[in-house]
Amino acid sequence: MRSNHIVRLAASLLSLVILVCVAPVWPVQAGEPEEPRLRARALGIVVGSYGPGPLNAITDVAGVTVGQTTLISGDGPLKPGHGPVRTGVTVVVPRANVWHKKVPAGSFVLNGTGEMTGLAWVAESGFLEYPIALTNTLNVPRVANGVMSWMIARYPEVGITDDTLTPVVAECDDGRLNDIQGRHVSEADVVKALNGASSGVVQEGSVGAGTGMVSYGFKGGIGTSSRRLPEDEGGYTVGVLVNANHGRRPELVVGGVPVGRLYEAVPPVAQALSPGQSEGSIIVIIATDAPLDSRQLTRLAKRAALGLARTGSTARHGSGDFMLAFSTANIIPHYPKDRTYPLIQLADTHINPLITATVEATEEAILNALTMATTVVGRDGRRVEAISPARLRAILDRQVK
Repeated sequence: MRSNHIVRLAASLLSLVILVCVAPVWPVQAGEPEEPRLRARALGIVVGSYGPGPLNAITDVAGVTVGQTTLISGDGPLKPGHGPVRTGVTVVVPRANVWHKKVPAGSFVLNGTGEMTGLAWVAESGFLEYPIALTNTLNVPRVANGVMSWMIARYPEVGITDDTLTPVVAECDDGRLNDIQGRHVSEADVVKALNGASSGVVQEGSVGAGTGMVSYGFKGGIGTSSRRLPEDEGGYTVGVLVNANHGRRPELVVGGVPVGRLYEAVPPVAQALSPGQSEGSIIVIIATDAPLDSRQLTRLAKRAALGLARTGSTARHGSGDFMLAFSTANIIPHYPKDRTYPLIQLADTHINPLITATVEATEEAILNALTMATTVVGRDGRRVEAISPARLRAILDRQVK
């Protein structure tokens, strides 16, 4: 046991500098200080056997960038169409100029009570050719418009002398905290997120598309993690980003410990289900620099469901669980002049480490979404508490003893 504690302490120290810089803190109530937010590893929760990349984020995959716009305004009673607003948009850009240099991609739908637009074309073509956007359910059309406006500005021939596009926009329902009827994410907000996308540290928790999300009866939202394989297994990187809005409090499992059952009772707001809010949803985006084709990436997308299951989810009838995976290792040209073009492909017999890395990174990304989220008070004064890092650590420590 002593060696485990040493490993956990080392992981905590390595992560601490990044954590202090990126933990978002949104004001909750005057005079009520928020506990400092820490990522899972800083709390001594080490998931799996492979180590993370330098940032422990999807942006550890070279060329991948993430941008977010967070919208928080208004308080008090819900005024449909006006507020309060607790929402946003998160974008993942696979590579610069992905329109002309497409990336192989594959997807998997574990339970389809939700939407990720554009998957029919991903399945048919085997590639992804534009950014991925995450937002709330009723904002999907406006966010798609924002992606199209951004693409047309960059590629003005779209729809004239070039192909049209069908954006990939994934949704989760933030109506428990947000005036979702207001569809407050504008095209300008999407363009801002895309223009601001960067390859650095990714903010997590109550930010971007995750601003109004609830997961396992706690405040949920954006989480990310990565795994870097050792050189003798290819040295590849797998990065995962999630928008966690799923699960019920008693289901939550952290590091094999039934934390949800050992925590206090779930507040009514966090457990409330109503028509249109259903059982919750999760979006999982997987990036890798391993040379995988669409079929193999679909296999990775399926394995993300195992990482989700390790946190306790059973993908209930009313949940929406969508996984999308892409690889940056190959370039699929826009309009190739030659009849053929070269692609490198990893042999299936060497894919097992990537499968394991995907499961581990998905599990840790979900935990990071929970531990980095901050308490949010939304419409009608509804308050969803963030999980307490101190209480979580105390529960885990009791189980170790």
